[in-house]
Amino acid sequence: MTEPQETWLTQKAYDRLKSELDSLIENRPVLATEINERREEGDLKENGGYHAAREQQGQEEARIRQLQELLANVTIGEAPAESGVASLGSVVKVYYDGDEDDDETFLIATREEGGRDPNLETYSPESPLGKALLGAKVGETRSYDLPNGKTAEVTLVSAEPYHED
Repeated sequence: MTEPQETWLTQKAYDRLKSELDSLIENRPVLATEINERREEGDLKENGGYHAAREQQGQEEARIRQLQELLANVTIGEAPAESGVASLGSVVKVYYDGDEDDDETFLIATREEGGRDPNLETYSPESPLGKALLGAKVGETRSYDLPNGKTAEVTLVSAEPYHED
């Protein structure tokens, strides 16, 4: 069995996920009541409402387990205060393999932290690219391994603290 991975979150993101977890747990009795009511309607083979409620229950229980594991292994912190160094909670702009036209801007954080902004891609600090960039200063070029076994270079153009709206 693998060790649970520690996750970095801002206090605001932690509070949002904790609220979601509490809401899902509070909804358990409501969902159980609905399943029982649907079961009493008759033949379970032909009972779409019963199957839909069971499906929803399964999805919610899976999300509860996911959130419980995530929140049990979390480090709460703030986005970095300084600019110019790539770190957890930084929005970075980079270019690849010396081609300044091949650039990308993204957040270095967990999906849970960055998932609120649909216009900003999030890369894990555990990904090869995320690991390569952590600690890099503006103008610095780092190498990282691609899934196909090749190596790529990435140059840090800017690093700014992430601010959640």
